[in-house]
Amino acid sequence: MNGKPVGRITGAALLGGIVGYPVSHSLSPVIHNAWLEAGGIDAAYAAFAPRDAAGFEALVAAGRAGLIAGVNVTAPFKEQAFALADEAGAAARLTGSANILVFEEGRVRAESADGAGVLYALAEQAPGLKLNGASVVILGAGGAARAGAGALIEAGAALSILNRTRERAEALAADLGPAVSVAPDAGVLEDADLVINALSVAPDIALETLKPSAVVMDMTYKPVVTPLLAAARARGLTAVDGLAMLIGQATPSFEAIFRRPPPPLDLRALLLAHLGEAV
Repeated sequence: MNGKPVGRITGAALLGGIVGYPVSHSLSPVIHNAWLEAGGIDAAYAAFAPRDAAGFEALVAAGRAGLIAGVNVTAPFKEQAFALADEAGAAARLTGSANILVFEEGRVRAESADGAGVLYALAEQAPGLKLNGASVVILGAGGAARAGAGALIEAGAALSILNRTRERAEALAADLGPAVSVAPDAGVLEDADLVINALSVAPDIALETLKPSAVVMDMTYKPVVTPLLAAARARGLTAVDGLAMLIGQATPSFEAIFRRPPPPLDLRALLLAHLGEAV
């Protein structure tokens, strides 16, 4: 193995992975295994698909036992990941959600790189957007909305949650603090500087109500240009795709799981080729 032994995993290749259900759609194994191969690192990154909370807890127990170096976590386990950790980084504490678990000496540390992914995507594809003081509308009140909100709050944005079920939006706003409010209706879109779709489906919103300078982001990355982003582009709005967010959170994930920076690779070209898309 290149580098020093990590935690209790000594004398063997490191094992990391992505945990979710379903998880077969994830591009994270493509990213991390490409980095491992490019860096000549004796390690592997696998997909784990526990069917329920008990299965996820069993996988965390395997990590505590030193069998796994760390994992990325996706739906529906991000909040459970945070709850099972012994300690958590600031981003994870802010949102009560984790997309990274690191196992070392029997302990579990929770981190969240989702916010870093959002900021990376916006900086890359909407560089003119100023988040400090910006009005941001997040569509959805589930785990994806929670995971990406913390970095936007820290950047000085004011968030409104627009969700079909008001009670869920109110619960999320209460957890995230005073910088987050519940949108009374779709009229909030008229003043939005940034609209983020955190739903797993195409949202039913009227893009013609957005101002010409508004930015539209979709956390979904299959397809890379979603119907929402295609409609935004047709209106002349700046569109930010979920693939950029995925790439943005991958580097801190790799560093946390494998305890070293990834080697240089053109991830976007790699992933577009894997998906068979040209954007």
